[in-house]
Amino acid sequence: MEKRSIFLVVVVLVAALLICGCTQSEVAATEPPQTLRIATTTSLYDTGLLDALTPAFEQEHNAVVQIVSAGTGKALEYGQRGDVDILMVHDRARENTFLEEGYGINRRVFAYNYFVIVGPESDPAGIRGLQPEEAFTTLREKGIEGTEGVVFVSRGDDSGTHGKEKAIWQSAGYEYAADVQQSGEYYIEAGSGMGATLVMANEKQAYTLSDIGTYLAYQGDLTIVPVVDEGDILLNIYSVMEINPAMHPGVNTSIAQDWINYMVSDDVQQQIAEFGVESYGRPLFNAAAGKADTLGIPAEECATPLA
Repeated sequence: MEKRSIFLVVVVLVAALLICGCTQSEVAATEPPQTLRIATTTSLYDTGLLDALTPAFEQEHNAVVQIVSAGTGKALEYGQRGDVDILMVHDRARENTFLEEGYGINRRVFAYNYFVIVGPESDPAGIRGLQPEEAFTTLREKGIEGTEGVVFVSRGDDSGTHGKEKAIWQSAGYEYAADVQQSGEYYIEAGSGMGATLVMANEKQAYTLSDIGTYLAYQGDLTIVPVVDEGDILLNIYSVMEINPAMHPGVNTSIAQDWINYMVSDDVQQQIAEFGVESYGRPLFNAAAGKADTLGIPAEECATPLA
């Protein structure tokens, strides 16, 4: 009788443990996922980088990542309004203003690449191999003269790429609004993302400024080629930052910081360094880890995790 009682107690305990285990598992499985809202520049989206990185994060953090792709100017507007938790952009000057005004915190640089001026293989403007400022000056002069085949398609959308274009014009000695925008029919503003702008430039056999990552992602459908790819001003730095919860209490701070730390983690930095190699023979982006001196940024901001 005593043995039977002991046996029954053991059975009851095992059953209880199994029931508890199942219940906890079911609770974990049915726990609602957190939502992370990201506004990103089109180049990170069009290249497919975020599509490659998002699933592992969602699984690890029980999260749903919602991404809106826009030019940097529009992405910053989303951040100012508190419509998103995270910004991923590439315009240092405007990012600095955004941070100084208190809208963003915890900026980290996670990747970089370079801009290139692409155009027809025949290079009717004769800019191949020039410095970017010289190339823009030549494009403007020959465009105004009406040289056949010289057309420049600008993003024209207040994006980071558009900002870089304006910076090159300024470095070349031109005031963008007065000297460039209305300088002639050769200059066309697309008002669209990088992929669409490349397609338009290709259709018109025109020149445009592109980040190398998006160009490589679209290269198979294009006949325009890089004609200018060297010059310090062509450096293109990508940052991720959290929207300041002091400005917008609705920001999901915990999951936002998880995303920042994910982007600067060793594993993701390695994935960034390898992304595109198999398909294009070279990476679309360079990992930022250890490159503070190369990028000219503070070491604490360069692919370092949040404390």
